[in-house]
Amino acid sequence: MIEAYILIQTKIGKAPAVTEAISAIPGVLRAKSVTGPYDVIVRAEGPTVDDLGRLVVAQIQQVEGIYRTLTCPVVEL
Repeated sequence: MIEAYILIQTKIGKAPAVTEAISAIPGVLRAKSVTGPYDVIVRAEGPTVDDLGRLVVAQIQQVEGIYRTLTCPVVEL
């Protein structure tokens, strides 16, 4: 499995609803609201990089209230 952290900026006041909606998406391991330059951090996984990309573009980015995402794939060094 390929894992990634997805950093999400939301519209003002939308972080709790975005966190709840994203938590229900298959492939999302954990979603938490945070403070700082990003509003939500998501840990997700997929069988391949392409599958993970489709998860982000087709499902996560479609959640109402998201302004911007940054996907950070996990690497094993």
